[in-house]
Amino acid sequence: MARYPSINRTQRVVLAFFVLAWVMLAGILAFSRDVREETLSPMPGSGTAVTLAFLAALLAFLAVLGVGVVRRWRWLFWLLLLAFAVGLVRVPLAVLQLSGQVAPEGPDWYVVLQGVIGVVQVALACVMFAGYRRAGPWGAFSPDSRRTHLPPGGRDHG
Repeated sequence: MARYPSINRTQRVVLAFFVLAWVMLAGILAFSRDVREETLSPMPGSGTAVTLAFLAALLAFLAVLGVGVVRRWRWLFWLLLLAFAVGLVRVPLAVLQLSGQVAPEGPDWYVVLQGVIGVVQVALACVMFAGYRRAGPWGAFSPDSRRTHLPPGGRDHG
C-alpha cells in the first residue's frame, strides 16, 4: 500500500518542469560558452569542475523540491506558486533587453528563451491555482470546467 497518493496532473507538470529546466540548463552550459561565462562568473573558480559542481548542487536542490512535490508539502505549493507567478517579470525584462534599454544577460537567443520560460512559469502558476481552486493545494487541474471530485465530507460548497 502506497504511503502517498498517486501523483496527479499538477504534480506531474511541476516535476516535468524541474526535469526540463535542469536538462536545458545543462545543455546550455555545455554548448554555450557566452552563457556559461555569464552564469558562472560570480562563482569562485572556473572550468569544468565548477560547472559540474553547480549542476550537481542544482540537481540536489531540485530533487529536494521533487520530494516535496510528491509528498504534497503545502508550504512548498505556495512557495512554488509565488515563484512561478513572479516569472511574469521575465517577459518585459526580455523585451527591454532585446530593445537595448537594459543590458542583455547573454546572446539574443538566451534572452528570448528567458522570456519564454517566464511565460511557461506563469502558465504553471495558473495551472497550480486552478488545481487549488478545484481541490486545494496540489489539487489536480481539470481540462474542463466540471468538478469531478467533491471536497472531504462529500458536499460541494462551490
